[in-house]
Amino acid sequence: MKILIESVQNKLVKKIKSLQQRKNREKEGLFVVEGVRFIGEIPNNVNILYIAVSHTFQKMNDITVYEKRSQVFVFSDTVFNTISDTQHTQGIIAICKKNTIALSEYVLNEKGFYILAENIQDPGNLGTMIRTADACHADAVFLSKGCVDLYNAKVLRSTMGSLFHLPIFQNVDFIDYIDSMKQKNIMIFAAHLKAQKYYYNTDFRKGCALIIGNEGKGITDEIAQKCHEFVKIPMVGKAESLNASVAAGVLMYEVVRQRMTQI
Repeated sequence: MKILIESVQNKLVKKIKSLQQRKNREKEGLFVVEGVRFIGEIPNNVNILYIAVSHTFQKMNDITVYEKRSQVFVFSDTVFNTISDTQHTQGIIAICKKNTIALSEYVLNEKGFYILAENIQDPGNLGTMIRTADACHADAVFLSKGCVDLYNAKVLRSTMGSLFHLPIFQNVDFIDYIDSMKQKNIMIFAAHLKAQKYYYNTDFRKGCALIIGNEGKGITDEIAQKCHEFVKIPMVGKAESLNASVAAGVLMYEVVRQRMTQI
């Protein structure tokens, strides 16, 4: 029978709670995954330091399944609720080691398909973009220095596990990296108010990168100057703009359509 942790002063409890802050996640190189389905998505090459479950979860589930991956600790329901980031918790959390690839070690593909997210602030938007990029088989996602943290709990939940399916790089200097892409003959596109061409009249069949700008301000002028071409999405109703992740999805699936049909 496992010892039940019932104090919020417990060192492990404090450790997990500290990871709710970005600075501590970055300092420790750790992140938190919550929920049965999400934890089930964690690949074997990701190191799970430990798993925490609520007392109720232990009583209703066979936790030996999780003990095959990591050491499991049992918390009282009250204490577990203090470390959970969800309103209706399932009662299970995994603390994982970040499995990061150095940007300098990543090799760009001349025929690749890339997403560059600049200054995206909403966690749900970023997570949805990553999930869509995964569905569209993008080669990698790059996040600028001003983006919300990839390991923010709401971002992670919105990715629905796609975090583990493709390379994602944080704190990328877009000015320098776009130049690296251009050296590989990768075309740089962005949705922009100054665009003259609709996205479906644009050729995305060669190596390309789509820049998705900030929800309110779009892409910065500095980055706009780096683009080969601007594109626009028709707005035939009364709405003046689309949600950033929806706009990103429209553009990504046009890339998929063109590459699948060669039209």
